[in-house]
Amino acid sequence: MRRKRLWGVVLVLSALLLLSATFAIAAEKVYINGIDANFPPFAYVDKSGAPDGFDVKALDWIAKEMKFKVKHQPMDWDGIIPSLKAKKIDIVASGMSITDERKKEVNFTTSYWKIKQVLVGKKDAKITAEKALGDGNKIGVQRGTTEAKWIDENLIKKGGKKFELVQYDSAPLAIEDVINGRIVAAAMDDAPALDAAKKKPVKILGGFGMADELFGYAVRKEDTEFLKKVNEGLKRLMKSPYWSELKKKYVDK
Repeated sequence: MRRKRLWGVVLVLSALLLLSATFAIAAEKVYINGIDANFPPFAYVDKSGAPDGFDVKALDWIAKEMKFKVKHQPMDWDGIIPSLKAKKIDIVASGMSITDERKKEVNFTTSYWKIKQVLVGKKDAKITAEKALGDGNKIGVQRGTTEAKWIDENLIKKGGKKFELVQYDSAPLAIEDVINGRIVAAAMDDAPALDAAKKKPVKILGGFGMADELFGYAVRKEDTEFLKKVNEGLKRLMKSPYWSELKKKYVDK
């Protein structure tokens, strides 16, 4: 009888240990943030190989505030939403524009940044944004971006523009070709354009007719509780002194 009781106690303790381990594993879930590693100042990889940038540090703060763990995973931008939907990552906090088309596939947090789209040319170029879009010229753009889609649909197909749209894996690669003279200008968001102008021999030529956009973090449609958590964290962050510190360090420097 004592052996049976002892065995019963062992079984109960084993079950409790297993249950405790299960809860511990669940509590230790690490949310993976997919980032474009070549989108300064919002997301990039520093000289040591570590993810950095405005959105990276912002999400780190949110994760600490809302008590969840996060890891940043660099990946190709044009495959980032498919990766999110396939559960290879859990969130995209990397300068993503909120669009109606993307809203059909993912849910967005409240917006946290307003951006304009501009053309970037060589610093010593004697050319306007309008002339940069002239017949026979080459204009660079990062593939998978809203700029790439808008330019193709509105300036080339509908507008009848005769320039060649050259697509790149990242905005910095397009900038390098501007500097080397392989393309006349590159289209991109104003924040990375300003960042490039501070570090490279390039300048902003002006806009090209595309409307302003808002940035937000993207999560899967079904992850409603996680969305609420991130939204609450973002709300707290934008009211905290750290928000101004982030802007000063990464964007307004």
